[in-house]
Amino acid sequence: MHETNINSLKHNNLDKLNQIKYMADQLIGQGNLNIVDISFSTDYIAHAGEKTYHGHKFIKQFTNQVRTSIPDIKIKKIEILSQYDNVLTWQRTFSGTHKADLKGIPASHKKVKWYEIVVSRFDKDKIIEEWIASDLAFQLMLKLK
Repeated sequence: MHETNINSLKHNNLDKLNQIKYMADQLIGQGNLNIVDISFSTDYIAHAGEKTYHGHKFIKQFTNQVRTSIPDIKIKKIEILSQYDNVLTWQRTFSGTHKADLKGIPASHKKVKWYEIVVSRFDKDKIIEEWIASDLAFQLMLKLK
């Protein structure tokens, strides 16, 4: 089932907004880790605060951690903030129930909503580098009260 959708992503030359929406739904919404090889360069780099992460392994591990901790995760909204050449700045809104520890933050079993701003740099049809600012940890901590 996923194979047809992945092939259509590559062959239909979707614009970057549709590519981002499709990739986010497949990866976060559906847990389809096969989309990583199609959507992200093998040289992928992610910058989050002072930390830098590399490669497909990081994307897959992080996706599994989030989907395990927040199993009912939903993408509520994706909007493009700006687009210039091969760089897309976008905001995504998520919601779900925090059911298991995430990076040392104990499960609250409460609903949580958070926002992320992402700057994605493309190399042809694949994301090669991203800068990510997320308030997930902050929102999880607020729910512990």
